Amino acid sequence: MTGARLLRILERVFNAPGASATERLCVVGAEATATTGAGIMLLANGLPGGSVYTTDDVSARLEELQFTSGEGPCVDAFDQHRPVDEPDLLARAAIRWPAFTQPAIDAGARAVFGFPVAIGSANLGALNLYRDEVGPLTFDQHADALVVADLVARSVLSMQAGAPPGQLGADLTADFNFRFVVHQASGMVAVQLGVTVTDALVLLRAHAFSHDQMITDVGQAVVEGRVRLGPPIDLPGA
Repeated sequence: MTGARLLRILERVFNAPGASATERLCVVGAEATATTGAGIMLLANGLPGGSVYTTDDVSARLEELQFTSGEGPCVDAFDQHRPVDEPDLLARAAIRWPAFTQPAIDAGARAVFGFPVAIGSANLGALNLYRDEVGPLTFDQHADALVVADLVARSVLSMQAGAPPGQLGADLTADFNFRFVVHQASGMVAVQLGVTVTDALVLLRAHAFSHDQMITDVGQAVVEGRVRLGPPIDLPGA
């Protein structure tokens, strides 16, 4: 990143409204890219982490849809370690993300963008951007988004720096919208069915998709004993 661009973004973040650095970064991320909304998704090993912050209800919905379906621009940006853009959801993305696209359109998104939140080998999640009308990012908007995503990664690592091993930092938990229930439900299903946690998450997502529910709602039902998932059809002995 160029020094001038970084200084310009930092100045905007310093002057932006918001109680926390991550909140201000999301606000600036949307403003600098002329997008309608922004959010910060954290992921790890294919499991949903949570939303550090979202600027509006549509951004929050888009992140929830990606956590539920396991697909979308931020999931791809995290997995592929590169920016992912879809400037026209109505035109092409149904094939690209069959489970995510139509609900995203119904939520009000017409263009979506994901930028990796990472520093070196530390892959933390993705910066989530959307527009309520079609259109690509310009070169400068794309470059600004990269700077914001880098600053988000540094901010998250800074908030985590002083935490005891195995625990999240207090500054991070203050803003973080946790999805512990999904992790808990994945563990329960894994034990009940004798599958890996990753396979258990796939089953949770499949149930959520087939019943038109969010994965957090399914996870809560599993934890409370209201839903018990059966084994996958290819599981030995099923």
